[in-house]
Amino acid sequence: MTKAEVKLRDNYPLIIGGEEAELEKATQMMEAINPATGEVVAEVPLAGAELVDKAVQAASNAQTAWGSLSMAERGRYLMEFSTALRENIERLARLDAFDSGNPLPNMRNDLIYGADSLDYFAGIARELHGKTLPATSDGLHMTLREPYGVVARILPFNHPLMFTVYHVAAPLIAGNAVVVKAPDQTPLSPLEVGYLASEIFPPDVLTVLTGDGQTTGEALVQHPLIRRIGFTGRKETGLRVMESAAQSGVLKNVTVELGGKNPLLVFPDADPTYVAHQAVMGMNFESSQGQSCGSTSRLFVHEDLHNDVVDALVERLSVINVGDPLDSETTMGPVVDQAQKNRVLDYIEKGKQEGASLICGGGVPEDTPEGGYYLEPTLFDGVTTEQVIAKEEIFGPVLSVLQWKDKSDLLEKANATPMGLTANIITRRVDWAISAAREVEAGCVWINGRGQHYLETPFGGYKDSGLGSEGSMESLQSYTRLKALHILDLEEIGNEGELS
Repeated sequence: MTKAEVKLRDNYPLIIGGEEAELEKATQMMEAINPATGEVVAEVPLAGAELVDKAVQAASNAQTAWGSLSMAERGRYLMEFSTALRENIERLARLDAFDSGNPLPNMRNDLIYGADSLDYFAGIARELHGKTLPATSDGLHMTLREPYGVVARILPFNHPLMFTVYHVAAPLIAGNAVVVKAPDQTPLSPLEVGYLASEIFPPDVLTVLTGDGQTTGEALVQHPLIRRIGFTGRKETGLRVMESAAQSGVLKNVTVELGGKNPLLVFPDADPTYVAHQAVMGMNFESSQGQSCGSTSRLFVHEDLHNDVVDALVERLSVINVGDPLDSETTMGPVVDQAQKNRVLDYIEKGKQEGASLICGGGVPEDTPEGGYYLEPTLFDGVTTEQVIAKEEIFGPVLSVLQWKDKSDLLEKANATPMGLTANIITRRVDWAISAAREVEAGCVWINGRGQHYLETPFGGYKDSGLGSEGSMESLQSYTRLKALHILDLEEIGNEGELS
């Protein structure tokens, strides 16, 4: 892959006040690295506290006019943005694949989903309203939903373009200005989204900043004008965001979507070939190299099906083609950076040391571009709940198979993790499916199918997998504050008189 195959800019400025922000000489720059080759392909600014403050102040000023627009008017901006994304689908998808390492076809799908989210929230915006409540017979009692002002969105690296669009749609239509902190590892796609947005929205309604968590993220979280924060990423970072927000001295509404160690529960009436297909798709081998909080990394298979499922998995994994994400033959790209590659390899080594059976994968594939962060799709069998690979989120292309015999034992093992984001269940029996769905500790459950997302339904986790939900009307409401309004002494209304 070369630069010529992707349209890169000579420089990547930050847009504040409708113009390129003047960077001080002391402003640090960050390297953007192509995960397919390990090459530095661009530099982006590392926004310090002063630049963050400038961006937030500008967003706060812009929000007043933006929040005064009608839902229909804000909706038209979102739909225009959606149209612009669709018109630039190939250019943006190629950049996104180049930036993240995810295969190009999936990045086209990511862009479409992001555009769809803009259309969806623009469409349901008029349902965002308060209520009239019959509290008394001689008064009017109602609620109003009002924007917070400036919302901060801190994004993960695994789907940079899609998350930039998806995570700003709800707060924007609710009347907030949004400041996005782009992922450290994948800054180019979010910046490109920001440039496109600057051509459509009023200045500073949507701002994209680049930088690291310690500098840019901390300054954003602690800024006194930001009262609402949405974070997606690792539990450790989410806890730090919540801690930093608390230390700011200003009360803030913080929602966090964190990691998952998600189970796929396979009952004895399932078809092994179907299970293998759903397990590979649910593990996200071919969309993000397993780098997804929703990946079903623990496959619980009934002992009667175990051997057949493992055989079917080996066959299914053998056709995955690891390579350059822009190559049309590639079905699995590289992980995002060297640190992530090392992290996954360390977990693979721990799995072997703790006695799990490495069935396939576990290393670096042959015939991949030199310098890239490539890994083989990896399958472990004979895994127990006590082993590290069954307890901790690996965030890479590693699937663990665990056997079960008794249903009560199955649910106990499935719930034996502090995380509770998603779960998948495969069975033909409705009673088994419903029973397991109710007992499994997860915020989202799919029966017979992989973990597909729908804009109309909320997505969020139980336990240490997060607080709050994204998507759906629930998400839209979460970006508003609720005000109660009481009109009393109605007989006085309309009486002539002067205000004193």
